[in-house]
Amino acid sequence: MDLALLTPAASADATHATPLPGTLLITGSVLRPLALSLDALRAYPAVTSAPFDLRCYTTQRFIRAVEPYRGVLLTDLLGAAGLRCEAHGDFKRMVFMAIGHDGYAVPFTWHELFNSPVGQQAMVAYECGGAPLGEADGAPLLFSGADLVPAPRHLKRLARIDARVLAP
Repeated sequence: MDLALLTPAASADATHATPLPGTLLITGSVLRPLALSLDALRAYPAVTSAPFDLRCYTTQRFIRAVEPYRGVLLTDLLGAAGLRCEAHGDFKRMVFMAIGHDGYAVPFTWHELFNSPVGQQAMVAYECGGAPLGEADGAPLLFSGADLVPAPRHLKRLARIDARVLAP
């Protein structure tokens, strides 16, 4: 498995760094910051999404039909990294920012991922329609299959998932 654990110093640097294309960093309030290649993602248990129509959120304009994605659940990746909770109940105030190489960012809350159907369909995909996705195809990509309109949290060229605990 092509997986690297980041040292605490490297993790702090990685929170603001842009990884190489095709590599996903898991940083922030985690016990084991990770740098995952596409091959490392393929080593996790896989899930498959249903096909869907990608539509613009604001206009509902049809963009394209998307074949089923195959990938790893975001919750499995966060579980591998481990959530760092320094105070009782910190996990309930956690947010996870998914950030693309172009700076596009979308949030998830702990409650969405671990206490609702969203978490059962939020994935980091590495395959579409039975064919591997490469860096040129935008892999790894984030897809939230339980969203009513998938376009806002359909993020190509996913660079990093940054876990943060919000102050009360």
